[in-house]
Amino acid sequence: MSSSTMPQVACPLDLRSILTFYDEHLERHRIKLVRHADSRVDLEAIIQAGLLDAYESVQGRPVFHDCDVIVRFVGEQGTRSRFVGCSRVVGFTEGVGECPAGFPFPEIWGGNWSYTLEPMPAFADLHDRLIIDWGLGTRSWVQSGLNKPVLEIRPRGFVAEFTGYEDVVLSFDALARIVEHADANRVWHRTLAAVGGVYLIVDLQTGNQYVGSAYGDGGIFGRWENYVRTRHGGNTMLKALVGKDPERARSFQFSILRTVPKTQAAREVIEIESCYKRKLGTRAFGLNVN
Repeated sequence: MSSSTMPQVACPLDLRSILTFYDEHLERHRIKLVRHADSRVDLEAIIQAGLLDAYESVQGRPVFHDCDVIVRFVGEQGTRSRFVGCSRVVGFTEGVGECPAGFPFPEIWGGNWSYTLEPMPAFADLHDRLIIDWGLGTRSWVQSGLNKPVLEIRPRGFVAEFTGYEDVVLSFDALARIVEHADANRVWHRTLAAVGGVYLIVDLQTGNQYVGSAYGDGGIFGRWENYVRTRHGGNTMLKALVGKDPERARSFQFSILRTVPKTQAAREVIEIESCYKRKLGTRAFGLNVN
């Protein structure tokens, strides 16, 4: 069945209506829903590394022995849950193998059962867009049934809700999607362009930090947009890293240390930036050269 248009179903939408539109034979399989909200790890880092199947494949108890398809979500605020894909359970063994290379949190690797999971690409169009209400049983991270209410289907290219400047922590890939999909992320464009400030870039491969500042008409958005276009923003040490490996930019994480009015004098913003460089030691031990 084509996924070019959404199904014409009565409101309110439910999960069954949406998923069976993309695969009309889905309910022939034994299905389990899972909602990941693991305080031990950064789930977004696992997703970004393409290792969510690996994370899910190792379990302490036989939770997936009696199912053929896993429909997975990541917990958001309250009981809101974001769809992150479906996989077939094609086999399982007792015990677990070695932690896969590049897994961000090897310290949690372990369990009693290992499942072989096969992604189902038919649902790729819904990844990170479909939001359901999991209901009050959020402690039950594995459930059966597709009778969950759909709260929204986000536009293509949508990254995340903007919840405040102090909450901003973006991977390079997420920032690139925000820049490239203006309509889907218009709140990000507007709010980041509304202020100047001092920001932090962390190289997640090494932990090294870079402190920078943004002022003038474009605000923080204008400065960060330049990083997306150039992958280094013209900064000497970041430029050297990207020069050796253009993909290194995907290890950069962006956050905001302090916001200031766009009208604040450049000299004053640079003084605030310099203070943060001293506090964080980014000249002596990080990625700032001045």
